[in-house]
Amino acid sequence: MSSFEVVSGSLGGLLQQPWFEAVVLVFVGLLAGFINVLSAGGSMLTLPLLMFLGLPPQVANGTNRIAITLQSVSAVVNFWRAGARHLALSLRLSVPAVIGSLLGVWLALKVSDALFEAVLIGVMVASAAVMLLPQPKLDTRPLTRERLTPAIYLAMFAIGVYGGFIQVGVGVLFIVVLYRMLKIDLAQINVFKVLIILIYTLPALGLFVYHDQVRWGYGLLLALGSVSGAWIAVRVNLSAQGALWVKWLTLAVILAIVLRLLLR
Repeated sequence: MSSFEVVSGSLGGLLQQPWFEAVVLVFVGLLAGFINVLSAGGSMLTLPLLMFLGLPPQVANGTNRIAITLQSVSAVVNFWRAGARHLALSLRLSVPAVIGSLLGVWLALKVSDALFEAVLIGVMVASAAVMLLPQPKLDTRPLTRERLTPAIYLAMFAIGVYGGFIQVGVGVLFIVVLYRMLKIDLAQINVFKVLIILIYTLPALGLFVYHDQVRWGYGLLLALGSVSGAWIAVRVNLSAQGALWVKWLTLAVILAIVLRLLLR
C-alpha cells in the first residue's frame, strides 16, 4: 500500500468521526462566509465539502442553501447598520433573479448526479478564469434607477437560473455583471450582491426543502461558521493587498477541489 493510500485512508476514517465533521463544517463555513461577503466563491468550498462528507450532489446542493441564506441575512443586517442602502434598486434587480432561480432549482432536481458533478467542475474552472480578468474602469456617478437597463434585468434573470441550479460562483457572476454593466465600486456591489442573493435564495431553499433535498444538521453547522465569517467580513476594511490575498487563496482552494473531484 502506497503512502498516499495510507494518508487517504486515515483522512477518510477521520472524516467519518462526527466531532471532526462538525469542526470541518464550521471552519470551512467561516472561511466561505468571509470570502462570500468580501468577494465571491465561498460555495466553491462548501458544496464540494458536503459531497465529500457523503451527501448526494442534489442533497448537498439543497443543504448548502441554509448557510447561504443565514450568512446573507447576517451580511444584509450588518451592512444596513453600517449605513448601506439602495434597497429599492436591489429589490428591482431581485425580481428577475427570483424568477430565474425557481427555474434553476427545477433543472437541478432533474439532472443526474454524474451530470451535476461534471457541471460543478466546469463551473469552478470557468469561475476561476473569470476571477483573473482585469477590473474595468469604474463609473463614479450616483447609481440611479435610470442606469438599470433591460440588458441588466436579463443578466439578473440568467444569473438567477444559474444560482438556483448550482449556486457555486454566483457571486463572481454578480461582481462581473455589476462591475462591467453598472461600473460601480466593490463596496456598492457587495451590498447589492448579498441582498439579491438573500431574496432569490429563500424560495430556492423552500423548493429544496419541499423535495426533501436538505439535511438540516449539516446545513446549520455550516451556517454557524458562515454567519460568523460574514459578520467578520462586514467589519473588515480590506486593503487592495488584502483583496488580492483573498482572491489567490480562493483560486488555490478551487484548484485543490477540482483536482479532488477529478480524482474521485
